[in-house]
Amino acid sequence: MDYREMYRFWCEDDYFDDATKAELKAIADDDREIRERFYRSLEFGTGGLRGIIGAGTNRMNLYTVRKATQGLANFIKKEGGAEKGVAIAYDSRRMSIEFSEEAALCLAANGIKAYRFESLRPTPELSYAVRELGCIAGIVVTASHNPAEYNGYKVYWEDGAQVAPPKDAEIIDEVNAVTDFYQVKTMSRLDAIKAGLYFVIGSELDDQYMVELKKQVLRPDVCREQGKDMKVVYTPLHGTGNIPARRILKEIGFEQVYVVPEQEKPDGNFPTVVSPNPESKAAFELALALAEKVGADLVLATDPDADRLGVYAKDSETGEYMSFTGNMSGMLICEYLLSTRKELGLLHDDGFLVKTIVSTNMTDLLAKEYNLELKECLTGFKYIGELIKLSEQSGKGHYEFGFEESYGCLVGTHARDKDAIVAVMMLCEAAAYYRKQGLTLWDQMMNIYRKYGFFREGIETLTLKGFDGAEAIKAMMDRIRSNPPKELGGYNVVEFRDYEKDIVLKTATGETGPTGLRKSNVLYFDLNDNAWACVRPSGTEPKIKFYMGVKGTSFADADAKLKALDEAVMELSK
Repeated sequence: MDYREMYRFWCEDDYFDDATKAELKAIADDDREIRERFYRSLEFGTGGLRGIIGAGTNRMNLYTVRKATQGLANFIKKEGGAEKGVAIAYDSRRMSIEFSEEAALCLAANGIKAYRFESLRPTPELSYAVRELGCIAGIVVTASHNPAEYNGYKVYWEDGAQVAPPKDAEIIDEVNAVTDFYQVKTMSRLDAIKAGLYFVIGSELDDQYMVELKKQVLRPDVCREQGKDMKVVYTPLHGTGNIPARRILKEIGFEQVYVVPEQEKPDGNFPTVVSPNPESKAAFELALALAEKVGADLVLATDPDADRLGVYAKDSETGEYMSFTGNMSGMLICEYLLSTRKELGLLHDDGFLVKTIVSTNMTDLLAKEYNLELKECLTGFKYIGELIKLSEQSGKGHYEFGFEESYGCLVGTHARDKDAIVAVMMLCEAAAYYRKQGLTLWDQMMNIYRKYGFFREGIETLTLKGFDGAEAIKAMMDRIRSNPPKELGGYNVVEFRDYEKDIVLKTATGETGPTGLRKSNVLYFDLNDNAWACVRPSGTEPKIKFYMGVKGTSFADADAKLKALDEAVMELSK
Protein backbone atom coordinates (compact mmCIF):
# COMPACT_ATOMS: atom_id res chain seq x y z
CA MET A 1 0.00 0.00 0.00
CA ASP A 2 1.10 3.58 -0.56
CA TYR A 3 0.69 6.08 2.27
CA ARG A 4 -2.79 7.14 1.16
CA GLU A 5 -4.05 3.55 1.02
CA MET A 6 -2.59 2.83 4.44
CA TYR A 7 -4.24 5.96 5.78
CA ARG A 8 -7.64 4.80 4.51
CA PHE A 9 -7.07 1.35 6.03
CA TRP A 10 -6.50 2.87 9.46
CA CYS A 11 -9.54 5.12 9.07
CA GLU A 12 -11.88 2.32 8.04
CA ASP A 13 -10.76 -1.04 9.44
CA ASP A 14 -12.47 -2.38 12.57
CA TYR A 15 -9.07 -3.25 14.10
CA PHE A 16 -8.49 0.40 15.06
CA ASP A 17 -10.41 2.14 17.81
CA ASP A 18 -12.72 5.14 17.38
CA ALA A 19 -10.30 7.62 18.95
CA THR A 20 -7.59 6.65 16.47
CA LYS A 21 -9.99 7.00 13.54
CA ALA A 22 -11.20 10.39 14.75
CA GLU A 23 -7.63 11.69 15.06
CA LEU A 24 -6.86 10.58 11.51
CA LYS A 25 -10.06 11.87 9.97
CA ALA A 26 -9.23 15.30 11.39
CA ILE A 27 -6.21 15.49 9.03
CA ALA A 28 -8.06 14.27 5.93
CA ASP A 29 -7.25 17.47 4.00
CA ASP A 30 -3.59 17.64 5.02
CA ASP A 31 -1.69 15.44 2.57
CA ARG A 32 1.72 16.36 4.00
CA GLU A 33 0.70 15.30 7.50
CA ILE A 34 -0.81 12.07 6.17
CA ARG A 35 2.43 11.32 4.35
CA GLU A 36 4.52 11.97 7.44
CA ARG A 37 2.39 9.57 9.48
CA PHE A 38 2.18 6.80 6.87
CA TYR A 39 5.11 7.00 4.44
CA ARG A 40 6.83 4.25 6.43
CA SER A 41 6.43 2.09 9.49
CA LEU A 42 8.11 3.55 12.57
CA GLU A 43 11.57 2.05 12.31
CA PHE A 44 12.49 -0.54 14.90
CA GLY A 45 16.20 0.17 15.06
CA THR A 46 19.04 -1.24 17.12
CA GLY A 47 17.76 0.78 20.10
CA GLY A 48 14.09 -0.11 19.60
CA LEU A 49 11.39 2.42 18.75
CA ARG A 50 11.29 6.18 19.19
CA GLY A 51 8.85 8.60 17.65
CA ILE A 52 6.12 11.17 18.00
CA ILE A 53 3.01 9.98 19.83
CA GLY A 54 -0.02 9.76 17.56
CA ALA A 55 -2.01 7.66 15.11
CA GLY A 56 -0.25 6.19 12.07
CA THR A 57 2.36 3.64 11.10
CA ASN A 58 5.16 6.18 11.64
CA ARG A 59 4.01 7.14 15.12
CA MET A 60 4.19 5.75 18.64
CA ASN A 61 0.80 4.30 19.52
CA LEU A 62 -0.74 1.15 21.00
CA TYR A 63 -0.73 -0.57 17.62
CA THR A 64 2.91 0.07 16.71
CA VAL A 65 4.00 -0.90 20.24
CA ARG A 66 1.95 -4.09 20.08
CA LYS A 67 3.34 -4.95 16.63
CA ALA A 68 6.93 -4.43 17.80
CA THR A 69 6.27 -6.58 20.86
CA GLN A 70 4.88 -9.38 18.70
CA GLY A 71 8.12 -9.40 16.72
CA LEU A 72 10.13 -9.48 19.95
CA ALA A 73 7.93 -12.29 21.26
CA ASN A 74 8.49 -14.32 18.10
CA PHE A 75 12.26 -13.96 18.56
CA ILE A 76 12.13 -14.88 22.26
CA LYS A 77 10.20 -18.06 21.47
CA LYS A 78 12.75 -19.00 18.83
CA GLU A 79 15.45 -18.52 21.47
CA GLY A 80 13.55 -20.74 23.92
CA GLY A 81 13.28 -17.93 26.48
CA ALA A 82 9.52 -17.73 27.07
CA GLU A 83 9.72 -19.29 30.53
CA LYS A 84 12.38 -16.79 31.66
CA GLY A 85 10.09 -13.88 30.90
CA VAL A 86 10.58 -10.18 30.20
CA ALA A 87 10.94 -7.32 32.71
CA ILE A 88 9.15 -4.07 31.80
CA ALA A 89 9.65 -0.55 33.13
CA TYR A 90 8.35 2.85 32.06
CA ASP A 91 8.93 6.52 32.74
CA SER A 92 6.66 9.54 33.23
CA ARG A 93 5.94 10.30 29.56
CA ARG A 94 2.51 10.47 28.04
CA MET A 95 1.21 6.98 27.19
CA SER A 96 4.09 5.23 28.98
CA ILE A 97 1.71 3.41 31.31
CA GLU A 98 -0.48 2.30 28.42
CA PHE A 99 2.42 1.27 26.18
CA SER A 100 4.09 -0.78 28.92
CA GLU A 101 0.80 -2.51 29.72
CA GLU A 102 0.18 -3.26 26.04
CA ALA A 103 3.64 -4.78 25.74
CA ALA A 104 3.07 -6.96 28.82
CA LEU A 105 -0.27 -8.26 27.53
CA CYS A 106 1.11 -9.02 24.06
CA LEU A 107 3.96 -11.01 25.63
CA ALA A 108 1.53 -12.87 27.88
CA ALA A 109 -0.71 -13.71 24.91
CA ASN A 110 2.36 -15.32 23.35
CA GLY A 111 2.96 -17.45 26.43
CA ILE A 112 5.84 -15.30 27.70
CA LYS A 113 5.93 -14.22 31.34
CA ALA A 114 5.76 -10.45 31.82
CA TYR A 115 7.22 -8.77 34.93
CA ARG A 116 6.01 -5.16 34.98
CA PHE A 117 6.99 -2.56 37.58
CA GLU A 118 4.10 -1.32 39.69
CA SER A 119 4.89 2.30 38.84
CA LEU A 120 7.49 4.35 37.00
CA ARG A 121 11.16 3.41 37.53
CA PRO A 122 14.57 4.55 36.20
CA THR A 123 16.01 2.77 33.18
CA PRO A 124 19.10 1.55 35.10
CA GLU A 125 16.85 -0.24 37.60
CA LEU A 126 15.27 -2.12 34.69
CA SER A 127 18.76 -3.14 33.57
CA TYR A 128 19.40 -4.42 37.09
CA ALA A 129 16.02 -6.18 37.23
CA VAL A 130 16.59 -8.17 34.03
CA ARG A 131 19.60 -9.92 35.54
CA GLU A 132 18.24 -10.12 39.07
CA LEU A 133 15.00 -11.79 37.92
CA GLY A 134 16.78 -14.00 35.39
CA CYS A 135 14.75 -12.67 32.46
CA ILE A 136 15.54 -13.31 28.81
CA ALA A 137 14.87 -9.66 27.93
CA GLY A 138 13.69 -6.28 29.18
CA ILE A 139 11.66 -3.38 27.83
CA VAL A 140 11.76 0.27 28.90
CA VAL A 141 9.09 2.63 27.63
CA THR A 142 10.86 5.99 27.41
CA ALA A 143 12.08 8.58 24.93
CA SER A 144 14.92 9.62 27.23
CA HIS A 145 15.44 13.40 27.02
CA ASN A 146 13.31 14.08 23.92
CA PRO A 147 10.56 16.72 23.97
CA ALA A 148 7.09 15.90 25.31
CA GLU A 149 5.57 14.82 21.99
CA TYR A 150 7.88 11.78 21.85
CA ASN A 151 7.88 8.36 23.42
CA GLY A 152 9.96 5.26 22.82
CA TYR A 153 10.57 1.58 23.51
CA LYS A 154 14.02 0.20 24.29
CA VAL A 155 14.85 -3.52 24.32
CA TYR A 156 17.37 -5.17 26.64
CA TRP A 157 18.75 -8.69 26.57
CA GLU A 158 19.46 -11.13 29.39
CA ASP A 159 22.85 -9.57 30.22
CA GLY A 160 21.03 -6.35 31.22
CA ALA A 161 22.40 -4.30 28.32
CA GLN A 162 20.52 -3.01 25.31
CA VAL A 163 20.52 -5.64 22.59
CA ALA A 164 23.85 -5.78 20.72
CA PRO A 165 24.77 -7.40 17.40
CA PRO A 166 23.93 -9.85 16.02
CA LYS A 167 20.75 -10.26 18.08
CA ASP A 168 19.63 -6.68 17.46
CA ALA A 169 19.46 -7.29 13.70
CA GLU A 170 17.71 -10.64 14.24
CA ILE A 171 15.04 -8.96 16.40
CA ILE A 172 14.62 -6.22 13.81
CA ASP A 173 14.02 -8.90 11.18
CA GLU A 174 11.33 -10.50 13.32
CA VAL A 175 9.63 -7.16 13.95
CA ASN A 176 9.72 -6.30 10.25
CA ALA A 177 8.23 -9.71 9.44
CA VAL A 178 5.03 -8.76 11.30
CA THR A 179 3.34 -7.03 8.37
CA ASP A 180 -0.29 -7.64 9.32
CA PHE A 181 -1.76 -6.13 12.49
CA TYR A 182 -4.07 -9.14 12.70
CA GLN A 183 -1.00 -11.30 13.32
CA VAL A 184 -0.52 -9.56 16.66
CA LYS A 185 -1.73 -11.30 19.82
CA THR A 186 -3.07 -9.75 23.01
CA MET A 187 -5.22 -10.72 25.99
CA SER A 188 -6.79 -9.13 29.05
CA ARG A 189 -4.77 -8.49 32.18
CA LEU A 190 -7.09 -10.67 34.25
CA ASP A 191 -6.63 -13.61 31.91
CA ALA A 192 -2.87 -13.07 31.89
CA ILE A 193 -2.75 -13.15 35.69
CA LYS A 194 -4.92 -16.28 35.82
CA ALA A 195 -2.58 -17.96 33.34
CA GLY A 196 0.45 -17.17 35.52
CA LEU A 197 1.92 -14.90 32.85
CA TYR A 198 1.65 -11.42 34.41
CA PHE A 199 3.58 -10.36 37.52
CA VAL A 200 4.03 -7.02 39.27
CA ILE A 201 7.49 -5.91 40.42
CA GLY A 202 7.23 -4.04 43.73
CA SER A 203 9.42 -2.28 46.28
CA GLU A 204 11.49 -5.33 47.18
CA LEU A 205 13.54 -4.90 44.02
CA ASP A 206 13.97 -1.18 44.80
CA ASP A 207 15.55 -2.18 48.10
CA GLN A 208 17.93 -4.60 46.39
CA TYR A 209 18.91 -1.94 43.85
CA MET A 210 19.74 0.49 46.66
CA VAL A 211 21.94 -2.14 48.33
CA GLU A 212 23.89 -2.53 45.08
CA LEU A 213 24.39 1.22 44.75
CA LYS A 214 25.69 1.57 48.29
CA LYS A 215 28.33 -1.07 47.58
CA GLN A 216 30.02 1.53 45.36
CA VAL A 217 30.51 4.06 48.18
CA LEU A 218 34.23 4.45 48.89
CA ARG A 219 34.31 7.00 51.72
CA PRO A 220 31.13 6.51 53.81
CA ASP A 221 32.59 8.45 56.74
CA VAL A 222 33.22 11.53 54.58
CA CYS A 223 29.68 11.34 53.19
CA ARG A 224 28.19 11.35 56.70
CA GLU A 225 30.54 14.05 57.98
CA GLN A 226 30.16 16.51 55.10
CA GLY A 227 26.60 15.45 54.27
CA LYS A 228 25.28 17.21 57.34
CA ASP A 229 26.07 20.64 55.88
CA MET A 230 26.76 20.21 52.15
CA LYS A 231 23.81 21.55 50.16
CA VAL A 232 22.64 19.80 47.02
CA VAL A 233 19.93 21.07 44.67
CA TYR A 234 18.40 18.32 42.56
CA THR A 235 15.74 18.17 39.86
CA PRO A 236 14.30 15.03 38.26
CA LEU A 237 12.87 17.22 35.45
CA HIS A 238 9.40 15.70 35.99
CA GLY A 239 10.81 12.19 35.54
CA THR A 240 11.66 8.99 37.41
CA GLY A 241 14.69 10.10 39.40
CA ASN A 242 13.06 11.89 42.35
CA ILE A 243 12.43 8.98 44.72
CA PRO A 244 15.57 6.87 44.10
CA ALA A 245 17.98 9.84 43.96
CA ARG A 246 16.69 11.33 47.20
CA ARG A 247 16.60 7.93 48.87
CA ILE A 248 20.19 6.98 48.07
CA LEU A 249 21.53 10.39 49.15
CA LYS A 250 19.62 10.23 52.43
CA GLU A 251 20.77 6.69 53.17
CA ILE A 252 24.47 7.53 52.73
CA GLY A 253 24.26 10.68 54.85
CA PHE A 254 23.33 13.74 52.78
CA GLU A 255 20.79 15.72 54.79
CA GLN A 256 20.63 19.01 52.87
CA VAL A 257 19.02 17.96 49.57
CA TYR A 258 16.68 20.52 47.98
CA VAL A 259 14.41 19.30 45.19
CA VAL A 260 13.06 21.86 42.72
CA PRO A 261 9.36 21.85 43.73
CA GLU A 262 8.00 22.81 40.31
CA GLN A 263 9.78 19.81 38.73
CA GLU A 264 9.44 17.23 41.49
CA LYS A 265 6.30 15.39 40.40
CA PRO A 266 6.22 13.18 37.30
CA ASP A 267 4.56 14.93 34.37
CA GLY A 268 4.88 13.80 30.77
CA ASN A 269 4.00 17.26 29.50
CA PHE A 270 7.23 18.63 31.05
CA PRO A 271 5.50 22.00 31.65
CA THR A 272 8.53 23.88 33.01
CA VAL A 273 10.99 23.10 30.20
CA VAL A 274 11.08 23.07 26.41
CA SER A 275 12.89 19.74 26.58
CA PRO A 276 13.76 17.68 29.71
CA ASN A 277 17.38 17.45 28.68
CA PRO A 278 20.09 17.82 31.36
CA GLU A 279 22.53 18.78 28.59
CA SER A 280 20.56 22.02 28.13
CA LYS A 281 21.22 25.11 30.25
CA ALA A 282 17.54 26.06 29.90
CA ALA A 283 16.54 22.91 31.76
CA PHE A 284 18.55 24.14 34.79
CA GLU A 285 16.89 27.54 35.07
CA LEU A 286 14.71 26.73 38.11
CA ALA A 287 17.40 24.59 39.73
CA LEU A 288 20.01 27.36 39.49
CA ALA A 289 17.57 29.89 40.93
CA LEU A 290 16.97 27.59 43.91
CA ALA A 291 20.73 27.00 44.23
CA GLU A 292 21.36 30.74 44.50
CA LYS A 293 18.63 31.02 47.11
CA VAL A 294 19.91 28.23 49.39
CA GLY A 295 23.64 28.57 48.64
CA ALA A 296 24.02 25.11 47.15
CA ASP A 297 27.39 23.44 46.69
CA LEU A 298 26.16 21.29 43.83
CA VAL A 299 23.30 21.37 41.30
CA LEU A 300 22.18 18.14 39.63
CA ALA A 301 19.52 17.20 37.06
CA THR A 302 18.52 13.80 35.68
CA ASP A 303 16.55 13.18 32.50
CA PRO A 304 13.07 11.54 32.57
CA ASP A 305 14.31 7.94 32.68
CA ALA A 306 17.24 8.84 34.96
CA ASP A 307 20.11 7.47 32.93
CA ARG A 308 21.73 10.85 32.15
CA LEU A 309 23.02 13.42 34.63
CA GLY A 310 23.72 17.13 34.21
CA VAL A 311 25.93 19.03 36.70
CA TYR A 312 26.66 22.58 37.85
CA ALA A 313 29.11 23.52 40.62
CA LYS A 314 30.52 26.77 41.96
CA ASP A 315 33.76 28.34 40.85
CA SER A 316 35.39 29.43 44.13
CA GLU A 317 37.08 32.41 42.47
CA THR A 318 33.94 33.95 40.97
CA GLY A 319 31.13 32.39 42.99
CA GLU A 320 29.41 31.56 39.70
CA TYR A 321 27.76 28.20 39.02
CA MET A 322 29.62 26.54 36.15
CA SER A 323 28.28 23.94 33.75
CA PHE A 324 29.95 20.54 33.25
CA THR A 325 29.80 18.73 29.94
CA GLY A 326 29.31 14.97 29.96
CA ASN A 327 33.01 14.55 29.29
CA MET A 328 33.88 16.75 32.26
CA SER A 329 31.60 15.02 34.76
CA GLY A 330 32.76 11.66 33.42
CA MET A 331 36.41 12.56 33.95
CA LEU A 332 35.69 14.02 37.38
CA ILE A 333 34.03 10.80 38.54
CA CYS A 334 36.72 8.71 36.87
CA GLU A 335 39.63 10.56 38.51
CA TYR A 336 37.93 10.40 41.92
CA LEU A 337 37.16 6.69 41.60
CA LEU A 338 40.61 5.68 40.37
CA SER A 339 42.61 7.82 42.78
CA THR A 340 40.51 6.65 45.74
CA ARG A 341 40.58 3.00 44.75
CA LYS A 342 44.34 3.21 44.30
CA GLU A 343 44.73 4.79 47.74
CA LEU A 344 42.50 2.11 49.31
CA GLY A 345 44.16 -0.75 47.43
CA LEU A 346 40.99 -1.52 45.46
CA LEU A 347 42.29 -0.88 41.94
CA HIS A 348 42.58 -4.07 39.88
CA ASP A 349 45.90 -4.95 38.25
CA ASP A 350 43.97 -5.99 35.14
CA GLY A 351 41.42 -3.18 35.30
CA PHE A 352 40.10 -1.37 32.23
CA LEU A 353 38.31 1.85 31.33
CA VAL A 354 35.80 2.18 28.50
CA LYS A 355 34.91 5.21 26.42
CA THR A 356 33.00 5.67 23.19
CA ILE A 357 34.73 6.95 20.05
CA VAL A 358 33.18 10.42 20.46
CA SER A 359 34.27 10.87 24.08
CA THR A 360 37.24 12.89 25.35
CA ASN A 361 40.84 11.86 24.66
CA MET A 362 41.66 12.79 28.24
CA THR A 363 40.51 9.26 29.10
CA ASP A 364 43.60 7.89 27.39
CA LEU A 365 45.82 9.77 29.84
CA LEU A 366 43.85 8.63 32.90
CA ALA A 367 44.20 5.04 31.74
CA LYS A 368 47.95 5.53 31.41
CA GLU A 369 48.19 7.32 34.79
CA TYR A 370 46.56 4.41 36.63
CA ASN A 371 48.09 1.65 34.49
CA LEU A 372 44.75 0.49 33.10
CA GLU A 373 43.76 -0.78 29.69
CA LEU A 374 41.63 1.62 27.65
CA LYS A 375 38.89 0.06 25.56
CA GLU A 376 37.10 2.11 22.91
CA CYS A 377 33.71 1.28 21.43
CA LEU A 378 31.05 2.69 19.15
CA THR A 379 28.54 5.24 20.40
CA GLY A 380 25.86 3.58 22.52
CA PHE A 381 26.14 2.32 26.06
CA LYS A 382 25.15 -1.19 24.99
CA TYR A 383 28.69 -1.58 23.65
CA ILE A 384 30.10 -0.70 27.08
CA GLY A 385 27.72 -3.24 28.62
CA GLU A 386 28.89 -5.80 26.09
CA LEU A 387 32.55 -5.26 27.04
CA ILE A 388 31.66 -5.83 30.72
CA LYS A 389 29.89 -9.07 29.78
CA LEU A 390 32.78 -10.30 27.62
CA SER A 391 35.33 -9.63 30.37
CA GLU A 392 33.24 -11.59 32.87
CA GLN A 393 32.71 -14.47 30.45
CA SER A 394 36.41 -14.70 29.63
CA GLY A 395 37.62 -14.07 33.16
CA LYS A 396 40.02 -11.47 31.78
CA GLY A 397 39.99 -7.88 32.97
CA HIS A 398 37.98 -6.00 35.57
CA TYR A 399 35.71 -3.11 34.66
CA GLU A 400 36.65 0.06 36.54
CA PHE A 401 34.53 2.73 34.84
CA GLY A 402 32.82 3.52 31.56
CA PHE A 403 31.18 6.62 30.16
CA GLU A 404 30.00 8.39 27.04
CA GLU A 405 30.04 12.10 26.25
CA SER A 406 26.24 12.31 26.25
CA TYR A 407 26.05 12.65 30.03
CA GLY A 408 25.97 8.93 30.84
CA CYS A 409 28.26 6.74 32.92
CA LEU A 410 28.25 3.58 35.02
CA VAL A 411 29.94 3.03 38.36
CA GLY A 412 29.84 -0.66 39.26
CA THR A 413 28.38 -3.55 37.29
CA HIS A 414 24.96 -3.88 38.94
CA ALA A 415 23.49 -2.45 35.72
CA ARG A 416 24.68 -2.69 32.14
CA ASP A 417 23.46 0.71 31.04
CA LYS A 418 24.28 4.24 32.10
CA ASP A 419 22.97 4.98 35.57
CA ALA A 420 22.30 8.55 36.68
CA ILE A 421 21.23 7.45 40.18
CA VAL A 422 24.62 5.93 40.97
CA ALA A 423 26.25 8.94 39.26
CA VAL A 424 24.31 11.32 41.57
CA MET A 425 25.55 9.32 44.53
CA MET A 426 29.16 9.23 43.37
CA LEU A 427 29.32 12.92 42.43
CA CYS A 428 27.96 13.85 45.85
CA GLU A 429 30.56 11.63 47.50
CA ALA A 430 33.29 13.26 45.41
CA ALA A 431 31.93 16.72 46.23
CA ALA A 432 31.98 15.87 49.93
CA TYR A 433 35.59 14.63 49.72
CA TYR A 434 36.84 17.72 47.89
CA ARG A 435 34.75 20.02 50.09
CA LYS A 436 36.65 18.68 53.09
CA GLN A 437 39.80 19.89 51.31
CA GLY A 438 38.30 23.32 50.66
CA LEU A 439 37.55 22.65 47.00
CA THR A 440 34.37 22.71 44.93
CA LEU A 441 33.86 20.24 42.11
CA TRP A 442 34.66 23.02 39.65
CA ASP A 443 37.93 23.72 41.47
CA GLN A 444 38.79 20.04 41.24
CA MET A 445 37.91 19.99 37.54
CA MET A 446 40.44 22.76 36.98
CA ASN A 447 43.01 20.68 38.89
CA ILE A 448 42.29 17.75 36.55
CA TYR A 449 42.79 20.00 33.52
CA ARG A 450 46.09 21.25 34.89
CA LYS A 451 47.19 17.65 35.51
CA TYR A 452 46.22 16.11 32.16
CA GLY A 453 45.82 19.03 29.79
CA PHE A 454 42.95 21.27 28.74
CA PHE A 455 40.86 18.91 26.65
CA ARG A 456 37.65 20.51 25.39
CA GLU A 457 34.91 18.94 23.30
CA GLY A 458 31.83 20.16 21.51
CA ILE A 459 28.81 18.91 19.61
CA GLU A 460 26.53 20.49 17.03
CA THR A 461 23.22 18.93 16.07
CA LEU A 462 21.07 19.49 13.01
CA THR A 463 17.44 18.36 13.34
CA LEU A 464 15.91 17.35 10.01
CA LYS A 465 12.49 15.81 10.52
CA GLY A 466 10.32 13.61 8.36
CA PHE A 467 10.82 12.09 4.94
CA ASP A 468 12.67 15.08 3.50
CA GLY A 469 14.92 15.28 6.55
CA ALA A 470 15.91 11.62 6.33
CA GLU A 471 16.84 12.09 2.67
CA ALA A 472 18.88 15.21 3.48
CA ILE A 473 20.82 13.41 6.22
CA LYS A 474 21.60 10.51 3.90
CA ALA A 475 22.79 12.88 1.17
CA MET A 476 24.99 14.76 3.64
CA MET A 477 26.69 11.57 4.84
CA ASP A 478 27.19 10.35 1.26
CA ARG A 479 28.78 13.67 0.26
CA ILE A 480 31.25 13.73 3.17
CA ARG A 481 32.04 10.03 2.77
CA SER A 482 32.84 10.34 -0.93
CA ASN A 483 34.99 13.46 -0.52
CA PRO A 484 36.54 13.55 2.97
CA PRO A 485 38.58 16.67 3.80
CA LYS A 486 42.33 16.48 4.33
CA GLU A 487 42.32 19.54 6.61
CA LEU A 488 39.85 20.87 9.20
CA GLY A 489 40.15 24.20 10.97
CA GLY A 490 43.92 24.37 10.59
CA TYR A 491 44.45 20.75 11.64
CA ASN A 492 45.68 18.03 9.32
CA VAL A 493 43.57 14.90 8.95
CA VAL A 494 45.98 12.17 10.07
CA GLU A 495 43.45 9.35 9.70
CA PHE A 496 40.00 9.12 8.17
CA ARG A 497 37.83 6.31 9.51
CA ASP A 498 34.67 5.16 7.74
CA TYR A 499 33.06 2.70 10.13
CA GLU A 500 30.31 1.87 7.66
CA LYS A 501 32.90 0.63 5.14
CA ASP A 502 35.24 -0.61 7.91
CA ILE A 503 38.16 1.37 6.50
CA VAL A 504 40.88 3.43 8.15
CA LEU A 505 42.76 5.62 5.67
CA LYS A 506 46.13 7.11 6.64
CA THR A 507 46.18 10.43 4.82
CA ALA A 508 49.95 10.78 4.45
CA THR A 509 50.61 7.36 2.92
CA GLY A 510 47.24 6.28 1.52
CA GLU A 511 47.57 3.07 3.52
CA THR A 512 44.27 1.46 4.55
CA GLY A 513 43.17 -1.04 7.16
CA PRO A 514 40.14 -2.13 9.21
CA THR A 515 38.64 -0.03 12.02
CA GLY A 516 38.57 -2.91 14.48
CA LEU A 517 34.98 -2.13 15.45
CA ARG A 518 31.59 -3.14 14.08
CA LYS A 519 30.16 -1.45 11.02
CA SER A 520 28.24 1.72 11.76
CA ASN A 521 27.28 4.83 9.80
CA VAL A 522 30.00 6.98 11.37
CA LEU A 523 32.78 9.11 9.84
CA TYR A 524 35.74 10.00 12.07
CA PHE A 525 38.65 12.37 11.48
CA ASP A 526 41.74 11.89 13.64
CA LEU A 527 43.61 15.22 13.55
CA ASN A 528 47.06 16.28 14.72
CA ASP A 529 47.73 17.79 18.18
CA ASN A 530 45.13 15.61 19.96
CA ALA A 531 42.26 17.09 17.95
CA TRP A 532 39.49 15.10 16.26
CA ALA A 533 36.06 15.35 14.64
CA CYS A 534 33.22 12.94 13.94
CA VAL A 535 29.93 12.92 12.02
CA ARG A 536 27.07 10.48 12.58
CA PRO A 537 23.29 10.38 12.22
CA SER A 538 21.43 9.78 15.48
CA GLY A 539 20.11 6.27 15.85
CA THR A 540 17.04 7.41 17.79
CA GLU A 541 16.15 10.91 16.58
CA PRO A 542 15.81 12.77 13.23
CA LYS A 543 19.21 14.38 13.73
CA ILE A 544 22.74 14.39 12.39
CA LYS A 545 25.47 15.07 14.93
CA PHE A 546 28.87 16.73 14.52
CA TYR A 547 31.40 16.10 17.30
CA MET A 548 34.80 17.66 17.78
CA GLY A 549 37.58 17.84 20.36
CA VAL A 550 40.84 19.72 20.96
CA LYS A 551 43.61 20.09 23.51
CA GLY A 552 44.80 23.54 24.55
CA THR A 553 47.42 25.07 26.82
CA SER A 554 44.75 26.74 28.95
CA PHE A 555 40.97 26.77 29.29
CA ALA A 556 40.75 29.88 27.13
CA ASP A 557 43.17 28.51 24.53
CA ALA A 558 41.24 25.25 24.27
CA ASP A 559 37.93 27.09 23.91
CA ALA A 560 39.36 29.27 21.11
CA LYS A 561 40.68 26.22 19.28
CA LEU A 562 37.37 24.43 19.76
CA LYS A 563 35.41 27.35 18.34
CA ALA A 564 37.58 27.43 15.22
CA LEU A 565 37.31 23.66 14.71
CA ASP A 566 33.56 23.77 15.30
CA GLU A 567 33.14 26.34 12.51
CA ALA A 568 35.23 24.25 10.13
CA VAL A 569 33.37 21.03 10.92
CA MET A 570 29.99 22.67 10.38
CA GLU A 571 31.08 23.65 6.89
CA LEU A 572 30.83 19.94 6.11
CA SER A 573 27.05 20.19 6.50
CA LYS A 574 26.71 22.71 3.67
